[in-house]
Amino acid sequence: MQIPRIAAVQFEHRSGDKNYNLAAMKAFAENAAAQGADIIVFHECCISGYGFARHLKRDELFAIAEFVPDGESCRTLRDMAEKHQLVICAGLFERDKDERIYNSYVCVDKNGLLARHRKLHPFISPYLTAGNTYTVFELFGLRCGILICYDNNIVENVRATALLGADLIFMPHVTMCTPSKRPGAGYVDPALWKNRKRDPETLRREFDGPKGREWLLRWLPSRAHDNGVYVVFTNPVGMDDDQLKNGCSMILDPFGGIMAECRKPDNDMVIAAIDPSLQKEAGGRRYRNARRPELYRDIIGKSHRSVQKVAWLKKS
Repeated sequence: MQIPRIAAVQFEHRSGDKNYNLAAMKAFAENAAAQGADIIVFHECCISGYGFARHLKRDELFAIAEFVPDGESCRTLRDMAEKHQLVICAGLFERDKDERIYNSYVCVDKNGLLARHRKLHPFISPYLTAGNTYTVFELFGLRCGILICYDNNIVENVRATALLGADLIFMPHVTMCTPSKRPGAGYVDPALWKNRKRDPETLRREFDGPKGREWLLRWLPSRAHDNGVYVVFTNPVGMDDDQLKNGCSMILDPFGGIMAECRKPDNDMVIAAIDPSLQKEAGGRRYRNARRPELYRDIIGKSHRSVQKVAWLKKS
């Protein structure tokens, strides 16, 4: 089996500026290919931008959404993949023939679409339709899954994707540095981003503290460890609409260890090789085999009213 090399990217996208964002992605793809990467992975809605969608009316959001795989952006990704002999994973707003709108993530190679995941728990806009299926597909002999941002906060989604055979899960996000009830949460002052060259230490403390990386590392490694899967986490850096994001794109092994991480407070990329043989020793695989579903299938499967509250949609 080929051991694929995966590039995880963080970059500052521009809201609604697909041409700029795709140009930035092309530059990363060229660099990744030059370094021998087989797969390049970008963040949630990297093509369109994300946070600005909460301000859009339905017709405005529909106007920036595209068909998959026949839309212009997917064709651009396919051409990019062919030119650089890469598999490309990227996010965008999708529309279908019934005029529904989704937060979607696609995996494309030179031949076209390999996989599409529609976010199971979208919340940035009331006009988005939730996806209703898990996504698992084969890539370089690996079984790969996709879960977008909030999808990963519900642990059942990660476990279900792993039980469907995923060896690796792509986890594109736009997250961190937003208010919530957890201790230490909150925005990071955009002025620190503007002054990052003169005062990188203050920005790094904010990015790495409880508003950002410190919180991320409380839960993300456990998703990899508990399920014995590789995780590719991607996140933007810089301004997303009016909110500052701290990047931290990283690749984790099946033990929950960080193999490679973007640490620059700027556009960045890291590359790591994925060796499936490591998974044989991962504790998460043993724990999955030791499950006793008869004890809890009726508890986990019990119907309930799904309530999803997000505190940061409107700034106070």
